Amino acid sequence: MDVYGLCLGGNVFGWTADREDSFAVLDAYVEAGGNFIDTADSYMRPNMGISETIIGEWMAARGNRDSLVIATKVGSDGGLSAANIAQHVDESLARLQTDRIDLYYAHKDVGDVPVEETVRAFDQTVRDGKVLRVAASNVPPDRLVESLELSVREGLAAYEWLQPHYNLLERAGYERDYAPIVERYGLSVAPYYALAAGFLTGKYRNQSADGAAREGMVSKYLDDPRGERVLDVLDEIAITRGVPVGAVAIDWLRAKPGIVAPIASARTVAQLDGILPTFTLDPSEITKLDEASA
Repeated sequence: MDVYGLCLGGNVFGWTADREDSFAVLDAYVEAGGNFIDTADSYMRPNMGISETIIGEWMAARGNRDSLVIATKVGSDGGLSAANIAQHVDESLARLQTDRIDLYYAHKDVGDVPVEETVRAFDQTVRDGKVLRVAASNVPPDRLVESLELSVREGLAAYEWLQPHYNLLERAGYERDYAPIVERYGLSVAPYYALAAGFLTGKYRNQSADGAAREGMVSKYLDDPRGERVLDVLDEIAITRGVPVGAVAIDWLRAKPGIVAPIASARTVAQLDGILPTFTLDPSEITKLDEASA
C-alpha cells in the first residue's frame, strides 16, 4: 500500500477529542498529505465504536473515502473466533460507512482460538470483498509464525502488516521477538505507542510531571534513567534541526528496517503539527538515539 509516513491514530476520537476536534485533526492530517488512519472496533471503551463512527461520518462529509487507507481491528472485544470476526467486520463497515476495510488487524490474540480458525476467518473476509488486506497486532510471535506458515501452505490471505509496541523506550520485545519475523516474511510495520504515551514529546519530565502523569502510563519512564538520556538527545537534535521533539522520536522509528508508518494520535491540530514527518535523521543522529535508549 502507498501510505503516508505517519499513520494517524484514531483512539482519541470520541474519547479525549470530541467530534468537532476530531474532524479538525482529520482535515489537517489530510491537508498535510496524510492518507493512513488507524482505529479499532473497541475504541474507545466504554463507548466502543465511537472512533469508527466519527471517522465514517467525516469521510461521508468530505467524500474522500477512495483517497484514504483505513485500518481497523477486531478481537479486543469478543476474541478472534470465526463468528466474532464475521459479526464485527460487518459492524465496523457500517460504522465506517464504507464497503471495504483496507487493512484489518487481529487486535489481540490470547490463544483461546485455534490459529487455523482465525486465519480462515480473516481469509473469508477477503474472499467476501469486505477486507483488502489482513494484519496482526498483539499476536504472540509463535502464533504469528504459525499463522503466516498456514497462510502460505494453504493459499490463504496472509498477515501483511504488523502493529507492535515499539518506540525509543520499548525496544527489547520487538527487536528480539518480532524484527526477525518481519525480515523473514517481508512484513510492513506500523508501531503503536510511537511516542511512549506522550513521554517522547518531552512534556513529561521528572522535575515537572504532575501527579496524573506519575500515576499513568508514563510513570515507568519517569523512573527509568534512560528516559532523561533519551529526552536530552531528542532535545539536542530537535534544536539543531528546528523541529518538534516528538517528530524526532517518530523519525527514529521510520529509520528502522521494515517500519513504514509509526502510529501517533493527536487531540488537536497543534499536537498534530508536532509529529508530522518533515525531515529525515542522518546516521549519526540515529546512532546517538540508539545509544541513549540502549
